[in-house]
Amino acid sequence: WLLYFCHNIPLHRYSLRVLDMTGLPDSTSGHVPDRMSVWSGTVALAKACLSADDTAAATPRPPGIAIHADLFVNGTSYGILRDALQTRAAGPLRLKCREFQAEELSASGIVTLLESLDPSCLRRVDLRFNNLGLNGLSVILPHLSRFPELCSLKLQYSNVDVRRLTPETAVRIRCLAGQLGMLPSLRELNLGSSRLSGNLRQILGDLRAPLESLELAFCSLVPADLAFLSQSFHAPALKKLDLSGHDFSQDLLEPLRLLLEKTSASLLHLDLMECRMADSHLDALLPTLRRSLRRCSHLRFLGLYGNRLSMAALKDLLQKTLELPDLHLVVYPYPMDCYKPEPPAESGWNFEEVVDEELLAVAKVEFNQILENYRRTNLVWTYNPYGHRDLDYFSL
Repeated sequence: WLLYFCHNIPLHRYSLRVLDMTGLPDSTSGHVPDRMSVWSGTVALAKACLSADDTAAATPRPPGIAIHADLFVNGTSYGILRDALQTRAAGPLRLKCREFQAEELSASGIVTLLESLDPSCLRRVDLRFNNLGLNGLSVILPHLSRFPELCSLKLQYSNVDVRRLTPETAVRIRCLAGQLGMLPSLRELNLGSSRLSGNLRQILGDLRAPLESLELAFCSLVPADLAFLSQSFHAPALKKLDLSGHDFSQDLLEPLRLLLEKTSASLLHLDLMECRMADSHLDALLPTLRRSLRRCSHLRFLGLYGNRLSMAALKDLLQKTLELPDLHLVVYPYPMDCYKPEPPAESGWNFEEVVDEELLAVAKVEFNQILENYRRTNLVWTYNPYGHRDLDYFSL
């Protein structure tokens, strides 16, 4: 549509100054199969901007139209987006980025694009799957301080590993902390799949304001990290907390209990998926959960997928969450009662646990019946971790 607009409509005849194309649905989500993906949409936008610039070169130059968009770039689309962004000052169509996501790019390529972005409206930078390490992040992060509205930074799968603290690593951690501290509007930070053991205090130590969303899934945290977090000024401000992928069956259980006490008044989204929790660990947390759930009266999402909980424990939890009026989604694990018996050891085969679909269907009916009995059909209990959209920080 934009390409047609650029080629067939004389832009100088119209007073349109801003076109908002942010938040367009993505075909890869499965909800809108007839739409293009966000990745191909970025390429189409870039082509439209370049095409409009070529068309306008032979005609009187109209006032520019600012196109507000979310931009998604990888190695394939890097070149065309770079060219489109670098025409923004003079072209008739000028891209203004609200959210920027880059995958599988070098640090220098990311810096080139960041330097080309208009600094006025960027609110999120997402740099997942870029294998940057501490060195790459130290190259990129100083360029983020020019964006005054930047409040969300996602760095998951950046190959950050600080478990072995050497003098050189300590210097890099201090550098990272200082660079994060130069982002005064930062409210959301995702360090998922970084190995941070014992270094969370150092990494978050220079932040000027409390975080409202913190995602630390599979970060190899130790009790000292959770103790720091529960004592920090972040805890009472957190709306979203993701601690998936940690072993709460042992030394982390008590620090988790203390952290839940501190975050309960503000928390809207709690994710504890694949945390090796069994009934006994949930039982140990229940006194805190009872108090926290009462204070967490605005909790909207609870993720427990991948833990080893029985049907009885899940029913008990369901009963305790019914009183939360804003809770609308719980992702629960397959009940342990719903797994098929393991095959005999003499078979010589290594079998993974297999879910009995009939037993799982019966469990689902029981959960739904409880929800209907208490007139909470608006509360979704599901064992599918992929059949929903995560609560985004900007929608909390």
